[in-house]
Amino acid sequence: MKTQTTRRQFLGTSAVGVATLWLGRPAAQASATAAAPSETVNVGLIGCGGEGRAVATAHQGLPDARIVAVCDVNKARLEEAKALFEKSGGGSTVAAYDDYRRLLDRKDIDAVIVATNDHWHVLPTIHACQAGKDVYVEKPLGVCIAEGQAAVKAADKYQRIVQIGTQQRSWPHYQKAAEIIQSGQLGIITEVRVWDFDCMYPGFGSPPDSDPPAELNWDFWLGPAPKVPYNPNRYNHFYWFFDYGGGWQVDWAVHHYQVVHWFLQTKGPISAAAMGGFYCFENTNTEWPDSFVGICEYAPTPVAPKGFVLQYTFSGAARRQRRSHAKCFYGTKGSMLIDRSGFTITWEAGENREPKDETTVENEFKKNTHVTSLQAHARVFLDSIKSRQKPPADVLVGHQATNPGHLMNIAWKLGRKIHWDPEKEEIVGDSEAAALLSKPYRAPWKLEV
Repeated sequence: MKTQTTRRQFLGTSAVGVATLWLGRPAAQASATAAAPSETVNVGLIGCGGEGRAVATAHQGLPDARIVAVCDVNKARLEEAKALFEKSGGGSTVAAYDDYRRLLDRKDIDAVIVATNDHWHVLPTIHACQAGKDVYVEKPLGVCIAEGQAAVKAADKYQRIVQIGTQQRSWPHYQKAAEIIQSGQLGIITEVRVWDFDCMYPGFGSPPDSDPPAELNWDFWLGPAPKVPYNPNRYNHFYWFFDYGGGWQVDWAVHHYQVVHWFLQTKGPISAAAMGGFYCFENTNTEWPDSFVGICEYAPTPVAPKGFVLQYTFSGAARRQRRSHAKCFYGTKGSMLIDRSGFTITWEAGENREPKDETTVENEFKKNTHVTSLQAHARVFLDSIKSRQKPPADVLVGHQATNPGHLMNIAWKLGRKIHWDPEKEEIVGDSEAAALLSKPYRAPWKLEV
């Protein structure tokens, strides 16, 4: 039996209520076509790549936000973003900067979107908090756990709203799924399997070092990372280098880990182990493995009273799974497979259900554009700015969701299981592993709050 929940049944309200579920803002306000100037949030964009432009476009598409400034160390991207937001903003002038600190100096900017490459997520977030700006920062929250801790400290010290860009946290079908799991309908959860499958064969190659493109300030792009010659892979595929990212087990999987923590009401794992290597990429100069499996153990929670295991798998060799970026929660009464397209529950035998019985709920954003799907999260951010209430995907939640991937990576580098105290945020009994919680910064950059 396959049960299809309709969009109207799922929301229980009219369609315009989607983007305002969390803070209870009336649907009539969400559907307004204009906002008074005093209600408009002026936003600056730091990092004008594809995702940065998409997130900023989602904000500008709402009636009470406008993009007033953009920043990038790549002049070509900067010019494209300036032209894009001037056109979509009805011709209003958009300022352009090649140094985000100059953007932060502007008193008329209320909030910023930080959508840089990963190793530049935290410093602009901290500096924005110090400048009195609220922040929407893309995941992951830093390239080491110490960076995430610093971002959390900055948001608290300067009393700023900081939301991480895990937009699934604001989507109705994930909220519905959380209710189902937390109500005990799936029974006791014992395991969660998470995966990212993609066909990247044969990899990115090993191009030689060269002079950077004329439009790129390579030294500023490197920032706090070690000074090295420009290489196209370092710039275009930064996720796969130790100094700029954490592989997909950090970058993509933060989306997954946040959902697991939310659904199962936990702050983080108590141990981590991992293995992986280069099994499909050919002649590559990248550093994180193309095939990776990590396992985290979690202490008991109300939904998993005996604790549970999270298993993460990344494959760069094949996109075998039809649902290639997904997770499955295994319970004693049923299992839930969930991704951005919706979720399906397969019930165990008993309780008048056959083993093949299924319940399916589809994502109402499924047929919409990426920008449209981002607007629900943008709506929550803007409402949080106005209410001064922390959003569900606030900086602490984002930091805790980034930690499992970092812990797996530390375990992989050392080749052994490590133990983590999620309350104290410390590695237990392993000084060599604890030393990998932070990274040195290249002068003059400092990780200071």
